[in-house]
Amino acid sequence: MRKIIALIFLAILLWGITKPVSRIPFGTNKIKVAEHYITKDITETGAANVVTSVVVLYRGFDTLGEVTILFIAAIGLASILYLPRKKVSDEVLEESSLILRTGCRFLFPLILLFGAYIFVHGHLTPGGGFQGGAIIASGFALIFLSCRERVVSTVKLGVVESLAGMTFVAVGLIGLATGGYFLLSFLPKGTLNMLFSAGIIPVIYVAIGFKVGSELAGIIGNLMERTQ
Repeated sequence: MRKIIALIFLAILLWGITKPVSRIPFGTNKIKVAEHYITKDITETGAANVVTSVVVLYRGFDTLGEVTILFIAAIGLASILYLPRKKVSDEVLEESSLILRTGCRFLFPLILLFGAYIFVHGHLTPGGGFQGGAIIASGFALIFLSCRERVVSTVKLGVVESLAGMTFVAVGLIGLATGGYFLLSFLPKGTLNMLFSAGIIPVIYVAIGFKVGSELAGIIGNLMERTQ
């Protein structure tokens, strides 16, 4: 019975793939969407980075789904690992090396600054919210490994993540209210290759950077039991 059901689903899947493809005459150009992104990116979005325009604006609703999946994964991991436990004294933990302690004191602010630079300039250069957020999370990983006296609050990480997510949704809803569709770029495009340009794209990337950074930091902290 299971094999029959699997064959039925496979047949439906094949039908769904072949039907739209069969309507396109053989030999014609099938990459019209990609050509539109490449040729119309600058005039429609004002961003110098085509990848950013696609990820954040053209298919921004899908990107919202991706960060939501990351949020659900973080909640699921925290729920699985959560156990009422006493705070472990730092005295029983093995002391980190001098290199890690020095890196924690001097490199952590620079890592945060570099991560912020990545997602703030996402509409101009390769990079963006996910990459910048991952860099920020690596800074918190350095704290968890070396700075035993610092304990990151999951409440604060949750507040940052929630505010960033609500910012993303709010920007999309403003576009829906003003122009009729989600994530309409209602801000001025500005001057190409300048920091303040590309409409709402920098705003969204800043929100994604904070959201991804806080979520990944929370995941690392839960795995290392260094959050409270």
